[in-house]
Amino acid sequence: MRNFKSVFQFLIALMLISMQAKPCTNYMVTRGASSDGSTMVTYAADSHIRYGELYWRPAGKWPAGTMITLYDRGTAKPLGQIPQAPETYQVIGFMNEHQVAIGESTFDGRKELHDTTGIVDYGSLMFLALQRSKSAREAIRVIATLMDEYGYASTGESFSIGDPNEVWYMELIGKGVDIQTDRKTKKNFNANKGAVWVALRVPDGYITAHANAARITQFPLADGRKSITSKDMDKLSDPEVEVIYSHDIISFARAQGYFNGPDHEFSFSDAYAPLDFGAARFCDLRVWAMFNEVTNDMDKYWDYATGDLSKERIPLFVKPSRKLTPRDLMTFKRNYLQGTELDMSKDAGAGPFGLPYRWRPLTWDYNGKTYVNERVTVTQQTGFSFVAQMRNWLPDPVGGIFWFGVDDAGSTVYVPFYCGINQVPWSFAEGNGDMLRYSDDAAFWVFNRVAHFAYLFYDRVMPDVRKVQDELEGRFAAFVPAVDAAALKLYESDPVLAREFITDFSVNAGNNTVKRWKELSDFLLVKFLDGNVKQEKEGELLRNPWGYPMPPRFPGYPDSWKKRVVEDTGDRLLQH
Repeated sequence: MRNFKSVFQFLIALMLISMQAKPCTNYMVTRGASSDGSTMVTYAADSHIRYGELYWRPAGKWPAGTMITLYDRGTAKPLGQIPQAPETYQVIGFMNEHQVAIGESTFDGRKELHDTTGIVDYGSLMFLALQRSKSAREAIRVIATLMDEYGYASTGESFSIGDPNEVWYMELIGKGVDIQTDRKTKKNFNANKGAVWVALRVPDGYITAHANAARITQFPLADGRKSITSKDMDKLSDPEVEVIYSHDIISFARAQGYFNGPDHEFSFSDAYAPLDFGAARFCDLRVWAMFNEVTNDMDKYWDYATGDLSKERIPLFVKPSRKLTPRDLMTFKRNYLQGTELDMSKDAGAGPFGLPYRWRPLTWDYNGKTYVNERVTVTQQTGFSFVAQMRNWLPDPVGGIFWFGVDDAGSTVYVPFYCGINQVPWSFAEGNGDMLRYSDDAAFWVFNRVAHFAYLFYDRVMPDVRKVQDELEGRFAAFVPAVDAAALKLYESDPVLAREFITDFSVNAGNNTVKRWKELSDFLLVKFLDGNVKQEKEGELLRNPWGYPMPPRFPGYPDSWKKRVVEDTGDRLLQH
């Protein structure tokens, strides 16, 4: 009975993991593809239960024997303990003081490969790698080593890993459970502990993206120079190396019956996370949308991206037609397939006010057929998102900027937080509210109030939201070069004072953004009260000469909505 119960709980857990999948969208930009020579990594933490807050962990030195407890990222359940590193680096969000940044997106992959005995989940891998790495290559080594030593506790995972010089894309999945007994100790152990994985350096001048589907297919096999296996991990620091993968990535697939061709035909995605409709339509369509913003030949991949698996897959890397800025990536985070036949704001589901969102579930049935709500890049249930910008011509504390926004990317503001700051503003800090506890001065709740108001009258309200959004993000983009210059000058003579300076700037930027957003919330409530639209001029609501409110406008409904109502009601509403 006990075994049945544990199996049942495991199946429920897998079902929940599957239901919560398809949540995150990442972009990666190399130095040669950016406008200023920076590298960039983006991430959107899309979840129905993820609270938007800015993590901050100070650097530390730890005595021998110090242990840390690892927790499941999705449930907060304790998974186990491992030894702490002798030294850890400061981390803000998902960027450390050495300008190493990590983003992720989860893919299910083969369900039987989930290792229930592992204690290091994907979230722990991210934070531990950031605390222990000075480069993207070091982060890959840390991730691989931790999985080998302690077992990988999550389903399939894709990582964006960047530093000021290069960007790497890594995909991995566990090896399931094969319980055996040690002959000497008589203790049980998982003979399949660890994971199979592959990491590729994104070629300079190129970009890539991933969104909850495994995208690595074939890759260059080990040649001892540019491509190596995990058995030669010590060679990873060689700048010539562009590919590294677990030594058993092919042999394990063969043993499991996932692959039986010649080695050079091996595909990670085909073996460990075979394509289905959802991987294309719900996941790679978001990749297509980003690539479509910066290249001219994405039309030929449209059929695949919308679910036709017989068509050619989207390439892993593309060369953009123009150099990209952080603000470009912020804009791409707000994509809802505008300009395509699947534009979320144009069909009946958008309602009378052009809402480009659909409430869950992702699929729904009607008259015996299953339909989908598009899973686009911008989504209402984002906890937080970021654009991590790494710049190798500046000292690390000044060079890394963590552009951070809470809640829906469509209505957030990305605030610049330098990676070397000594603290984060209370409005963004951990402990200021949570998903079940409202806080009036928490950025997450302030931005949610505005977003939820916008969802009611989207096409009316969003122009005002975008106006303030552009005002703030444009101001930050203009301020950063001046802050860089001042911080660099200070750093040359007094690094401690330089860190205080960038801390003051970042904290003030965060607090002032929340203050401005509260003012916007008040303004929107007054302007659009009861579905009316009050008259205004240059942001000032108008009164008549005697101080009384000018009459509001009553915009009514678009003809497309009127047509649907008439078709639904016939003559019942006809005026005689």
